[in-house]
Amino acid sequence: MKYFLSCFIVLLMTAVGQAADDGKGTYTDPKTTPASFQIQGEYEGVGRENETYGAQVIALGDGKFHMIAYQGGLPSATQSHKDPFLELDGETKDGKAVFDYEESMVKIVVGGGKLNVVNRDGETVASINRQVRQSPTLGAKPPKDAMVLFDGSGADAFENGHVDDELLLANCFTKETFGDHHLHLEFRTPFKPTARGQGRGNSGVYVQSRYEVQVLDSFGLSGESNECGGIYQVARPNVNMCFPPLQWQTYDIDFTAARYNDAGEKTVNARITVRHNGVVIHDEIELPKHTPGRHQEGPKEDGLYLQGHGNPVYYRNIWVVKK
Repeated sequence: MKYFLSCFIVLLMTAVGQAADDGKGTYTDPKTTPASFQIQGEYEGVGRENETYGAQVIALGDGKFHMIAYQGGLPSATQSHKDPFLELDGETKDGKAVFDYEESMVKIVVGGGKLNVVNRDGETVASINRQVRQSPTLGAKPPKDAMVLFDGSGADAFENGHVDDELLLANCFTKETFGDHHLHLEFRTPFKPTARGQGRGNSGVYVQSRYEVQVLDSFGLSGESNECGGIYQVARPNVNMCFPPLQWQTYDIDFTAARYNDAGEKTVNARITVRHNGVVIHDEIELPKHTPGRHQEGPKEDGLYLQGHGNPVYYRNIWVVKK
């Protein structure tokens, strides 16, 4: 551990920062969030020997934070979330999140868009910048043969569809049904720093109303089947690509429906490929069973269900291409 932290210190750069005290509650607008929201986020930088370092800082409410650091950069198509070299708990001090590393003579101070490594004399000896990553498919335009389900102008394509400031609220399902198809949608989870687990921005994209791709604020978590990007009770994502809450994220899903014989017996399992924020997190995996909470498997086409789970999760730019 000491070796990795020393590498982190030696190979990075320099700067300072500031932020205010923490707050509580559920936040759906980045403009009205407490100061902890400005500290939480992703940090990444390249060292003098071209070594990339990344860190994810998670707000836990009441001035508490957790930090996960990666040698190699932030989780991505080429960097696993399963290989952190350092995890620390910190808290707000003088308007910044401070992480003391007891085995070393340094501490990590986060605020003002910077993650700084500070020595015992108060000098910044290494620094990386806050990053706001964006999915390469964010805002993707539907092709000519697509069926636009939601573009902000109205929720007529959905039963129980409700629109808030041109955004679609969770807890609705499409009137149209689908077999094999490609689905694009964008979602945003709320900022709930004091919540934990399934209470932190829970929803779900039920493909064919049967197979759930989980939606949750799983930023910085281990990437389980009941976390963001997981196929509920079936498969964990290959990499946890969850961005921090209140950042728009994308799912691009290719789905092949299960096949049935004339007697109504399933002969071939459904299959799915999921790209989360542009990265393949499930690659043509089989779906051996339906997800509890909506519809059973069956030979008929079925609609898209956006699960309501008591959290203000928003969706936009939803379109489907039937195959």
